[in-house]
Amino acid sequence: MEHVQLFLRGADLDSRTAAQLAGASCVVGVLTVLARMVSNRRAAKEKIQRARSRRDESLQRAEQAVLQYKESHPLAESALILTLSLSELTKKLQEGSLNPEDVFYSYMEKVQYPTWHCSRVIHPSTEKNMEIVNQFELLLSYLSFIFNYDSSCGLIIKLDQPEDKDSVIVEVLKRQGAIPFVKTNLPQGLLNYDCGNPIYGQTVNPCNLQKTPGGSSGGEGALIGGGGSLLGIGTDIGGSVRIPSAFCGICGFKATSGRLSSRGVRAALPGQKSVCSSSGPMARDVDSLALCMQALLCDHMFSLDPTIPPIPFNAQIYQSTSPLRIGYLENDGYTGSSPSMARGVREVKALLEQAGHTLVPYSPLKTSDVFPELVVKGILGDGTTTLLQNLEGGPLDPCLKAQVLPYYLPKWLKKTISFLLKPLDYIHETIAEWRRCNIDVLMCPALGPAFNFLYCGKLSCASSPMILYNLLNFPAGVVPVSTVTAEDEEKLKHYKGNYQDYWDKVFKQAVSGGEGLPVAVQCVALPWQDELCLRFMKEVEQLVRQNRK
Repeated sequence: MEHVQLFLRGADLDSRTAAQLAGASCVVGVLTVLARMVSNRRAAKEKIQRARSRRDESLQRAEQAVLQYKESHPLAESALILTLSLSELTKKLQEGSLNPEDVFYSYMEKVQYPTWHCSRVIHPSTEKNMEIVNQFELLLSYLSFIFNYDSSCGLIIKLDQPEDKDSVIVEVLKRQGAIPFVKTNLPQGLLNYDCGNPIYGQTVNPCNLQKTPGGSSGGEGALIGGGGSLLGIGTDIGGSVRIPSAFCGICGFKATSGRLSSRGVRAALPGQKSVCSSSGPMARDVDSLALCMQALLCDHMFSLDPTIPPIPFNAQIYQSTSPLRIGYLENDGYTGSSPSMARGVREVKALLEQAGHTLVPYSPLKTSDVFPELVVKGILGDGTTTLLQNLEGGPLDPCLKAQVLPYYLPKWLKKTISFLLKPLDYIHETIAEWRRCNIDVLMCPALGPAFNFLYCGKLSCASSPMILYNLLNFPAGVVPVSTVTAEDEEKLKHYKGNYQDYWDKVFKQAVSGGEGLPVAVQCVALPWQDELCLRFMKEVEQLVRQNRK
């Protein structure tokens, strides 16, 4: 066994392999495990190379197509096109004042920007796109389940398994005139709010290349935040739409789980019941989010997936201007808000009050118990068995290591086997508290500003301001409202957090050096009141814009 330990010290092994080696009772057993490890690593390396080659080839084809188009159309107004909002672009396309091909190739060129490392696959081929480009109304970047392409979830084990059909969301949007044109990067296994994996590498934040774009829909956040797409679809089980949106300075919306179809959307950890994943749009402005929701909530989606309640988008609620009664908080009692995010809430509160809305102090219930007992144990209710199986066959990404290594502990050492409290009880208690406070919606801090690299895996607990609303299944979205100031950075030096413990110290390190990064607030409504949540987000967006003039 001494020779085994010496071997382990110099080897780059995951914990499971190390445990297997340490437990081998003879030389033959050790050699068998080593041979299997070498074989698995070789197969993983080959899979990764094939995936990267497919990505590189598709980007090269797109680059050539863009160059050819620009040579034959030198007057294309790419700079102007890229500044237009989704609604403005749609209007100009419909009235014929813009050439659809000019729009398409302007974005195809922008998406090739190499520094972000956010684009994975151009889809479909340019030739197929040109068959329908004269009819399209919007370009779509997405993480969803797409015909003839891998939906790997950043996992080597899921490579070389192209899908045989589109997800329902993609199929419905394509029928509405959308052209899916790029897939974007995500973290290994999706259960992390950084954005790196061993297949395609680390995505960076377009606002600051030394920061993460967030995750798990981090490639979407980076691409849209950097101007490379107008609209994207992400998934959110713990803030995975809202965190990258907040980090990258765009708008993101997590719908009530069950409002949009999840049929055909690949999940790394299927079967969760207490903390459910939800799809949602990401865009530069709230109107684009609402336009996407309106396009999706149609008879076509309801017929393709009869499990979705046939509730069309209520434009009347979204367009309402009646005063709201708004709960607000600066700190959820579990994760302390950074100075910039707390300031964002205070500033928006003042704007809302000036506009005639009523603001009511609000405190989430039992957050110190809810996060460890309901959220963590709800997501990892199988004792991390599925997650660890999905991670087999390749190395761990650096952004995931700190989070995952404890999952390899024996089951008797883990506390994620079952949970004691009932999630439904907590949901009903929270709704009762909303009724007692008589609030329509809630405003609270988003997580942020964007973290330094490798801190997301160390700070799973910091996602509590976002993941709480997955547990509750409340629709929630984020809106950029400001940027980090030098004064915020100075106040951060004196940050203590809620517990003054190790995690508060690590959080302070994670968000340091954020001057100039986006600051966002989070808007929340009760289940199935998605339109009201979007209406509130629109109100915040408009007031912030007016205040800047």
